[in-house]
Amino acid sequence: MAASAGHLRPGRYLALFALIVVVLYALVFFTGGGKPTPKLGIDLQGGTRVTLTARTPDGSTPTKESLNQARQIIESRVNGIGVGGTEVLLDGNNVVITVPGSQGDEAKNLGRTAKLGFRKVVTSQPVAPQPQQQPGQPPASQPGQPPATGAPSSNATPPPASSGAPSTKPGGGGAPGAAPAQQPPDGSVDAQAAKEIQEAKAIRQNPALVPANPSDPAAQAAQKAAAEKAFAALNCTPNAKDPLIGNDDPKLPLVACGDKDTNKYLLEPEFLPGTEISNASSNYNRERGQWVVDLSFKSAGTKVWADFTSKNTNQQAAFVLDTNVVSAPTIQVAILDGNTQITGKFSQTEAKQLSDILKYGSLPLSFASSDATTVSATLGLASLQAGLIAGGIGLLVVFVYCLFYYRLLGILTILSLGLSGLLVYAVLVLLGRWIGYTLDLAGVAGLIIAIGITADSFVIYFERLKDEIREGRTFRSAVPRGWVRARRTILASDGVSFLAAAILYIIAVGDVKGFAFTLGMSTVLDLVVVYLVTHPLVAMVSTSKSKFLSDPKHLGLGAVQQLGSQRKPARVGRAHVKEA
Repeated sequence: MAASAGHLRPGRYLALFALIVVVLYALVFFTGGGKPTPKLGIDLQGGTRVTLTARTPDGSTPTKESLNQARQIIESRVNGIGVGGTEVLLDGNNVVITVPGSQGDEAKNLGRTAKLGFRKVVTSQPVAPQPQQQPGQPPASQPGQPPATGAPSSNATPPPASSGAPSTKPGGGGAPGAAPAQQPPDGSVDAQAAKEIQEAKAIRQNPALVPANPSDPAAQAAQKAAAEKAFAALNCTPNAKDPLIGNDDPKLPLVACGDKDTNKYLLEPEFLPGTEISNASSNYNRERGQWVVDLSFKSAGTKVWADFTSKNTNQQAAFVLDTNVVSAPTIQVAILDGNTQITGKFSQTEAKQLSDILKYGSLPLSFASSDATTVSATLGLASLQAGLIAGGIGLLVVFVYCLFYYRLLGILTILSLGLSGLLVYAVLVLLGRWIGYTLDLAGVAGLIIAIGITADSFVIYFERLKDEIREGRTFRSAVPRGWVRARRTILASDGVSFLAAAILYIIAVGDVKGFAFTLGMSTVLDLVVVYLVTHPLVAMVSTSKSKFLSDPKHLGLGAVQQLGSQRKPARVGRAHVKEA
């Protein structure tokens, strides 16, 4: 049997709700140090979202471990360059970088593989100047040229005449003019991309390029033919795509472009990997009047570098970053302390980016930027305003309906919705600080739909009250009985909504997750408001001594009560006949 409304003690429930609100807003205003506003996504405040698609040499799906490692390294790069509010998330086999505000340009280089290695230069040749292309004329192919014997001369760590700043464009590709391979939706490398990688390896990493026995005439002839073929196949034109970025084999020789696309280099296998770098920093060299990147090696790397520079005086050592020769200085003296310098006519930004990338490590996978979306701050503000207007219209419609149909109970509905909004706002602010949750346009849609779910709980309760009054009970006795029956339906309804939101959040990707998250969160908070606010307020009205508050006509229950009073005597009459 349900307890009467007088035994409910609604003041305790309302006090508990008030305590929850006070604690939440104390956390909002007095902890975290941030603004008391939710964290907005790029579609609401503007920004850039870059989607990086993983590539593997054999076209297979990348492992979860390598994707997680790549995400952690990219996060370290983000922290190193000080881009605030950036998120790095895994979305299937893709890494999604979200940068709010106007710092989007920084995100476009965060997916650079940064696979650094040190190789000895065998020979180099200048890139043939490209003829001016006439409109409608196909680009001319680049003929092969014999290797040049001259090498740029410099001090122990100065740049060669051809060195330059690292560029975000790839250095070269397989066949000249080859179009980049399209990535499939699942993020794995398709067969065409894998084929391009293997073909480029077969030509530009042919073992015959550095024969084991250089004095053998047959080996010399094979080396010359392989070098001519590799130099001819290598495309160093601007914006050419290199399939070997992040996929080259450090144990094999390599034919690569210089960073300013002015020289082509034939390089020996890697003798020192970039993982032996212990620290990297960008500095301005006043003597040279240019920005440089200073490196220091770990103990093992220091020994290897000292041994190489001691045995290869007057030889060139190439600093190869993502199959691109950043610098190829001529070794003048042995460098025994492990401190060296990459110079290449860098700008301040380029030197800082390169030093940060080298400091935080290379990615275990190569990535292709499959999507980059930039939303202006003006468009984001317009989207936010549109979302707020849509939510306001939805609330207004619910308010008018409740006032027209439930009258005084409708006022309780409006009050409950307002208090529910207070809870949702505080929770959104705190989730943005604690777990980095960002409210996007899809999340706003979830909140708007949640208004209907919350109002639906009130409708279930009030309609159950009508059923009880229709059976002949007074408003006061109908409240506890109606609540016992209504709460089962409310729990079942909200349970289904929450389960649907949870499943959607688990299986969905991208913005749909934001919609599912806010929908599920609002459903849970709906139960809190119904249990701690709506039902106690209705119970207080039912026990009120005020004739105005207890009058069923003012509660939208007048017609139902008249119907109940007509049924009650008939039921009593039948009872007397039965007793007789």
